[in-house]
Formats: sequence, structure tokens, C-alpha cells
Amino acid sequence: MATSLKGKVAVVAGATRGTGRGIALALGEAGATVYCTGRSTRANRPKQPPNKREPFDLASRPETIEETVEMVTARGGKGIAVQTDHTIEEQVKAVFERVESEQGRLDIFVNDVWGGDELTEWKPFWEHSLTKGLLMIQRAVHSHIITAHHAAPLMMKTKNGLIVEVTDGDHYGYRGTFYYDFVKTSVIRLAFSLATELKKFKITALAVTPGFIRSEAMLDHFGVTEANWKDAAKTDAAFAESETPAYVGRAVAALAMDPKVRKKNGRVFASWDLAPEYGITDVDGRQPKMREWFEKNMNFTWKNCDDTFYEYWGLPKS
Repeated sequence: MATSLKGKVAVVAGATRGTGRGIALALGEAGATVYCTGRSTRANRPKQPPNKREPFDLASRPETIEETVEMVTARGGKGIAVQTDHTIEEQVKAVFERVESEQGRLDIFVNDVWGGDELTEWKPFWEHSLTKGLLMIQRAVHSHIITAHHAAPLMMKTKNGLIVEVTDGDHYGYRGTFYYDFVKTSVIRLAFSLATELKKFKITALAVTPGFIRSEAMLDHFGVTEANWKDAAKTDAAFAESETPAYVGRAVAALAMDPKVRKKNGRVFASWDLAPEYGITDVDGRQPKMREWFEKNMNFTWKNCDDTFYEYWGLPKS
């Protein structure tokens, strides 16, 4: 198995923060050139102190693609920032035209466009805002299709490469609310469809999910930092088994370096399964296992995941 991605070119769509940033940093750490796309730049970010911003409101988040790029480069890769709204085809097309012009190839494409936290409502679908729900589909499904549409032809030219769709959960059980469930299961199916169509070009497509991720927004939500994150487990016991974005990032980097990755074509994988397979640890040396934690503490199995999900998060079942 390769130990470096030096000479490889990657695009991480949605690299501003959270999982996307974690994946971009891991690819950079392995030596790749990483194009980091997203809408948030230093020019359009607010100057609000942490206690004045809403954790899941994108307009008040401070992270930028320039920060991500600097972190990628500091870790040994080459980061390149490209401001992009992935719901606008002209902007997406321009990204891959630039990659082709500057690099002549694309080896790794990570589809982590999201933007749905501020749109999610934990209520029955007929009470959920239709405007917010349809906007979530535009941001988290249409954007993925648009971006894959323009990424695939560049990868087809070299008849090689890895496409990673980022989702939430490696199962098909209900995720608690209609639109969130729809978009997260849709991208798993998108990975399968891409795998089927691109197989003849020797391009591998798969989906990956993190566990309970300690994103910047989640740390803000609990009022903790990475230095004292364990304090949040007093409020939510499951947070004790949480992981940093680096964990799933390292898993994606390992997939990109695996010469046998095509055996995983069309499937969905979780960070907690990929970590032991590839010998990956989180930044603190742990190997968080979210599914195992739920099975042990919540009488949880994928067969009863719907009821357990509602019970744990205190959601109404009807």
C-alpha cells in the first residue's frame, strides 16, 4: 500500500470546515495538491466573537477556505482555494476547467457539500418548512450531482481515480427527520450509481460517514474547545465517543492510497470500520467506535435503529 499521495491532485468540495476540512488536511498531509472549494472566504466572514454567533448558522461561522488551504500547506501538501457555490453550475464548471488547465488531471474527488444544518427541523415533514426542505435538497443533493457531472470527465481522461461521497450513517434506517434523511441516503445511492457508470473507466466511487464528529460548530454548540471537549460528555454521554474531523480524513487518505480500493466500489463505509482496517487513529491516539457505543449503551442495532434514534435524542415518534 502506498504511503504518500505526492503527485496526486484532489478536489474537496465543501472544504471550509468540519468533515470537508478534515479530509482536505489529511490529503495534504499525505502530500497531495488539494483544491479546497466553498462559499466562505475571509472577505465575507463576520467578525463576531464566539459567544455572539449561532453554532449552526452558516452566515455567522468564522471558518474560511483560505484557512483550510493554509492548514493543508502547513501539513506538507499544496492547498489551493477556489470560492465556489456548488449549486451554480457555471462556478462548478470553472473549478474543473481550472484544475485541468493547471494540473491536467484529477485523481481524488471528495463531495462534501452540505449547508443543511441551519435548514434542518426536527418535526414531521408536513410541519417542516417546505422552503427549507427544498433548499436543503438543492444544497446537498443537486450540488453533488452538478459537481460530479463536471468532475467525472476529467477523471475519465486518465481512467483512474477515487470519488468519495460524504454522508451521515452507513445504514438505511431513518435519520429522524424527512429532508435530512432524504439527502443523506441520496448521496449513498449517488455513490453506487457513479460506481456503476464509471467502473469501466477504473474509477472507484464510494460513500463515507464519520461518527459523532467534533466539528467547529459542534464544539461551539456544547460550549467547549478541543482542549476540554470531554466536558461535553456530561451533557451528552455519546459525545465521549466522538471524533475529530481528522479521523474520517485519515480514513479517506488511506482509501486513496489503497491499491485495492476498487474492491470497495459502490459501498458505504464508516470511520469506525475503516480505522481498524487501515490502522488509523484520531489525533489523540483513540479509535472511536460510534456504532459499538450505541449498541452497548442504547441496546442499539441497525434493525431497531429508528426507535433507538428517537429515544436517545428525545424526539416524538409520531
